Amino acid sequence: MKRTTIGIDIAKNVFEIYVEDGGEPVVERKRLSRKKMFPWVANRPPALVGMEACGGAHYWARELTKLGHEVRLIAPQYVKPWVQTNKSDAADARAICRAVQEPGMRYVGMATEAQQEVQALHRVRSRLLRNRTALVNQLHGLLLEYGGAVPHGRAALRKALATFLADERGTPLLRQLLAEQQAELADWDHRLEAVTTRIEQEGARQPVCQRLQTIPGIGPLSASALWVKLAGQAYQHGRHVAAALGLVPKHAGTGGKVRLGGMSKRGDRYLRSLLIHGARSVITHSREKQDPVSRWVHRLVERRGMNKAVVALANKNARVAFAVLSRDQEYEATQVCRAA
Repeated sequence: MKRTTIGIDIAKNVFEIYVEDGGEPVVERKRLSRKKMFPWVANRPPALVGMEACGGAHYWARELTKLGHEVRLIAPQYVKPWVQTNKSDAADARAICRAVQEPGMRYVGMATEAQQEVQALHRVRSRLLRNRTALVNQLHGLLLEYGGAVPHGRAALRKALATFLADERGTPLLRQLLAEQQAELADWDHRLEAVTTRIEQEGARQPVCQRLQTIPGIGPLSASALWVKLAGQAYQHGRHVAAALGLVPKHAGTGGKVRLGGMSKRGDRYLRSLLIHGARSVITHSREKQDPVSRWVHRLVERRGMNKAVVALANKNARVAFAVLSRDQEYEATQVCRAA
């Protein structure tokens, strides 16, 4: 029996549909509105449905799975080679239908509602962090214009602001402006702390996040972000995880020669930064320790230097986290560094 394959190019209000049966020429093409999309799919027999992993894709994947369809999400860059001639929604739907039938295609795992909720908290925290950083940089510049060369860091800035306002330096208008910015900075701190607390509370409800936090360099934020990123994903092994997070060298090869470059920096920048900051903290506090991870880090720093050691440890932590998640096991430092 031939299997029906459906390619759906999803958008905000318009959905392009492309249907094939067993690789035969197109059976059906449709353009549906959002209101008509669900009834049309609900009246179809179970089929293989392909969609790009974009905004709203995980919601539709969950809904179509409830109807008995097998849904596979594909990263947009893996769909592009199947787009013929000029790009359009109809061409994308056909390309998705062809790509989902390709043997060996890599897919994106379907996120649960709980994962998406935690992911939303991380995204809000990331935006708040950018806003606070922008305010801090602006205040450094404003104070510099009035002779205040403030060292880097929020603590030094808060102290300098308090001193500037207490000494009644500058004009009344300037002091009023700085006082308002001081209050805004305190507000950003409060909002960031509130969102961070909610992320930690949600992570505390997940046993897997508690296991991830036993890995040196992975705290509550990194653990919940890793759970959102890795749980349910179709990675074959830890090397794919490290590559997906951009923690491997860029490489280019021809004629049998491969040249390695700097860190590729592909994938999730937010999670990569959390892993790197965690690795840097581990290395900084491991100088007097003699546990397996610290001894491995000491040798690595001596051979390669601090920066490369930080990236190497972040790479290892990503792979270890994948092993803890995929094998449902506890973290054991002796096993991790046995071959190091």
